[in-house]
Amino acid sequence: MDTARRTPRTLAIVGAVVALAAGLTGCTNAVSMAPAPSANDAACAAVQVRLPETVGSGSALRATNAQATAAWGDPEVAIYHCGVAVPTVSDLPCFSQGGVDWIRDDRGDQVVFTTFGRSPAAQVVVDTTKTTAQVVQDLSDAVSTLPKDGHACLDPSDVQG
Repeated sequence: MDTARRTPRTLAIVGAVVALAAGLTGCTNAVSMAPAPSANDAACAAVQVRLPETVGSGSALRATNAQATAAWGDPEVAIYHCGVAVPTVSDLPCFSQGGVDWIRDDRGDQVVFTTFGRSPAAQVVVDTTKTTAQVVQDLSDAVSTLPKDGHACLDPSDVQG
């Protein structure tokens, strides 16, 4: 074979591969996340297609690389997982928002909200330095499609004699 013919062809192939790799890395602005243990539950898929395009004060939905996850904002102001462990009893504050019961776990600049009385459970972590708990209201409509499991938030008067 003529080496003069192989060199331009080889250079063209290498150039195409480099261009393709550069193009793909420019398109992969996905947020790196890990799926929750029950992320493959069909109910999580039903929620996923209903997640809002924006939350809080306009933070946009971004692509993620894990099943049943979502992130909003750049940098992220809220991250979402469906298929987390289902809480059954908690001494954390519990409240209803948009027809969904949520447990609130304050962790400094982050607040972790986990659905209560839904199986599978969903969880959203909100960075309170960048947005507000309005995110929970924004997600409640989508999350309300998760099946109820019979548990509900109780008022303190419900458990005191």
